[in-house]
Amino acid sequence: MSDSAVITRPETREETKTRQIPPYNVVLLNDEHHSMEFVVMVLVKVFGYALEKCFQLMLNAHETGRSIIWTGPREVAELKVEQMSTFHETRGKKDLGALGCEIEPAPG
Repeated sequence: MSDSAVITRPETREETKTRQIPPYNVVLLNDEHHSMEFVVMVLVKVFGYALEKCFQLMLNAHETGRSIIWTGPREVAELKVEQMSTFHETRGKKDLGALGCEIEPAPG
């Protein structure tokens, strides 16, 4: 009789780490030129947020000078800023231009 035993060892797997894409913020800057209604309308159209949320974001920018309105991958943040720049408010014959916004690396 044979006294050999079969030993099974668990497979060793290399630990894989998922590389996280660093997030970026889209920041709405306050200005004294655009109407509050225009700012809210642009936020609704570009981000699809509810009116109440857009109003709060606009109010935050108005009161503090800036408001983080979206956070995500850099490419999408750049796209959102570009989309926002396509909306221009006009009063009479005067073009007030696009809203002031920028992207910045998000902490974390």
